[in-house]
Amino acid sequence: MLVATTREPSGSPATLFNGERSSKPHLTQISISIPAKREVGTVQWPMRLPPDPATDFAVTSVQQIDTVAQGRVWFRQHVNGGHALVFIHGFNNTYEDSVFRLAQIVHDSKMQATPVLFTWPSRAEITAYQYDKESTNYSRTALEQALRTLAADPNVKDITIMAHSMGTWLAMESLRQMGIRDGHVNSKIHNVILASPDIDIQVFAKQYVEMGEPRPKFTIFVSQDDKALAISSFITGRVSRLGAINPAEEPYRSKLEKAGITAIDLTKVKSSDSLNHGKFAESPEIVQLIGQRLMTGQTLTDSKVTLGQGLTAVVGGTVTNIGTVAATAVAAPIAIIEQPTRQQRPPRSAKDTLDGDLKQQTLTQ
Repeated sequence: MLVATTREPSGSPATLFNGERSSKPHLTQISISIPAKREVGTVQWPMRLPPDPATDFAVTSVQQIDTVAQGRVWFRQHVNGGHALVFIHGFNNTYEDSVFRLAQIVHDSKMQATPVLFTWPSRAEITAYQYDKESTNYSRTALEQALRTLAADPNVKDITIMAHSMGTWLAMESLRQMGIRDGHVNSKIHNVILASPDIDIQVFAKQYVEMGEPRPKFTIFVSQDDKALAISSFITGRVSRLGAINPAEEPYRSKLEKAGITAIDLTKVKSSDSLNHGKFAESPEIVQLIGQRLMTGQTLTDSKVTLGQGLTAVVGGTVTNIGTVAATAVAAPIAIIEQPTRQQRPPRSAKDTLDGDLKQQTLTQ
């Protein structure tokens, strides 16, 4: 994957980047090895170093990219049908959290796209909610420029943006900036997927309008039992979050119809994640739906979608039953608001690294 970040280099080849803000963005290419035998939706953190590729997620190579030209060479060498997926993580994520989560999503969804990660400065602390939120604001222009650079590459045919929770705020702000500058979002940005969006509903409506026309196709994943968004609502003055609405009820149904936004309600999706905040990535059926249909621009509400009964989508005001998903998501610690699931992850003091092999690498600054 290609990784763009506004994080500050840590100065250690073991961690690469920390949660502080950098004065300039950095670009890195990273290769990840994923074990063959594993549950879909899970991340297998190494219990010891060096990691065992047969059982653990492991970084196999890291290389800093210093120029846009070098980035284009990398993309040309790794282009997958001309499709690019840009993933933006949420609150309380370390650099390695976001790298491994994107690797898991791309692998499990079997999507035909070149993965690009944009990771912003998160301190990965529950008490740092406000710092993380301001870090998304700090990173708006960097993400906008990254999207512009990607769209300008002749090897790129179309771009899908997938953002999670607080990362959806960053995505919307960058697209809004692009729209204000140019009158519309770049035409290569075809799809925007917002998973558990931690955005004030009224603010989202303004962002959506101000990005101009034509707009990308928007799909949002919502869940009324999302405890992390309930906490966010409390912190922000009990303002409803977009990711917690019931899209089949008014006034949301009519507003979604008018905007042409697809809302997928995951409330009935079973999850062992006690916060119900990462269903989109941890449910085998949902993550495969993303890769096989959303990434190719197909609708989720035709007769070919057979997931059971109970999962609803609201598309253009029409409520359609597209199935119940029997998810087998792994459990996330209840104390962590948004961190990706860390299955059997050792304490940070024992594993504060992407991969033991990185100790042999040098970080060029």
